[in-house]
Amino acid sequence: MTKGVKYFLPETVPTQHILDNLIRFLSGIYFGFGFLMIWVVFNIHEIHDLIYFLGVIVAFSGLGRLYSRLKVGSAGKYFDFIMLFEILLGISIVLLQYFR
Repeated sequence: MTKGVKYFLPETVPTQHILDNLIRFLSGIYFGFGFLMIWVVFNIHEIHDLIYFLGVIVAFSGLGRLYSRLKVGSAGKYFDFIMLFEILLGISIVLLQYFR
C-alpha cells in the first residue's frame, strides 16, 4: 500500500496516476479485509452467515486472478499457485461452514 505502482514498473516508465490509485485502493481493501478476518477468527462462535461471504470473497479473488490469466496470460507459477489456493480455500470455507 505504501509503495504504489512504482514498485511494479521500471523506473523508465512514467508514473501512471490511475494505475497507482487503483493499486493503493485495492491494497487498502485487502489490508482492511485482513482485520476483518482477524475479528472473525476471534468471534467465529457468534457469527454464522458472515463466514459464507468471507469464503465467497476469497474464492472471487482467485477467480479474478483466473480471469486475468485467461485475458493476458500467466503471471508466473507462483501466481498460478496463489490463484488455485484462493479458489480452493474459498470453496473450502463455504463447505466447512455448511457442514458445521
